[in-house]
Amino acid sequence: MQKVVVLSGAGMSAESGLKTFRDANGLWEGHDVMQVATPEGWKANQELVLRFYNERRKQLLEVLPNQGHLDLVKLEEAYDVHIITQNVDDLHERAGSSKVIHLHGELLKVRSCKDPSQVLEWKKDLKTGDLCPQGGQLRPNIVWFGEDVPLMEDATHIVSQADYIIIVGTSMQVYPAAGLITLAQPDAEIFFIDPKPAISQKRGLTILPERATTGVKKVVDTLLSK
Repeated sequence: MQKVVVLSGAGMSAESGLKTFRDANGLWEGHDVMQVATPEGWKANQELVLRFYNERRKQLLEVLPNQGHLDLVKLEEAYDVHIITQNVDDLHERAGSSKVIHLHGELLKVRSCKDPSQVLEWKKDLKTGDLCPQGGQLRPNIVWFGEDVPLMEDATHIVSQADYIIIVGTSMQVYPAAGLITLAQPDAEIFFIDPKPAISQKRGLTILPERATTGVKKVVDTLLSK
């Protein structure tokens, strides 16, 4: 079975009504990124960071997967599909995708500050004093700026084996995720879906200047017709 790897970003979830964290002015929901998405911000103001992610979590629980998420699930009928997402939402999983890697963590999980391997499912507000069984404060299970990306090695291995790569909802400008595309096999066929693609045409690359839902449908139809 041929392998399809999907690299998805914020534009994939935007059509579900999920606002992207980063605004045009660079602020994250009105906050400087250093305040709410770094280990230093966590140390400086734990309450602010918890409140920020509690709001994001509430918003996530109010939205549903869009047609783009659902169409990607159809590919599993004929291909070995792996989704590598920069998104921290669970919309790919809720749509039915079975193999999803979250490079930047998961909003509906928390982990212990004392033992990072202690990861718990979490859908309610997270507060100061919420502790793991070992007594460590729980924090959002998000990979903050300046932290290692623990699943990057798994992602690089998967991309290097892909027959087809679908890039959707991401400009692939943010590293280390942006470096993944350089690991593709020379004969891998790549589809790039973006309303304003900042990328030049080359052999093996198909550019679809469209939003996620319409672009994904076209690529899925193309692959299922092969």
